[in-house]
Amino acid sequence: MFTQQLKQSIEDEYQAFHYYKTMYKLTDDPLWKAFIEHAYEDEKSHYEMFQQLYYMLTGEFVQNPRKKLPCYVLKDGAKEALLNTLESIETYKIMLLTVPFQQAYQPIFIAMHDEMEHAIRFSTIYSALK
Repeated sequence: MFTQQLKQSIEDEYQAFHYYKTMYKLTDDPLWKAFIEHAYEDEKSHYEMFQQLYYMLTGEFVQNPRKKLPCYVLKDGAKEALLNTLESIETYKIMLLTVPFQQAYQPIFIAMHDEMEHAIRFSTIYSALK
């Protein structure tokens, strides 16, 4: 169960990274750009941490995660990002309760905490846009 959730999380983090990069291009607001850049840099970090963890568990890396379709409307993207981050928080909470060894705890905890922060950032963007 944990390994399957981790594999799905790797794919989700990869997709989020690329999706947020397309969102970044849709605004000139320096605060929104900073919020989105912070999120996509975190997603890249989560992807890398989770790939390492997956390798520790299986001896393999998750190959060829698919990219998501790009974001075309910032408000729609912020709403989708908010919903996805809230879903990730729930997944990581469950994963924390089932970590198979101690080294798995830290990357899951970091990602869960970062996703809570992303939810605040994307909620702020979504609420501010008309």
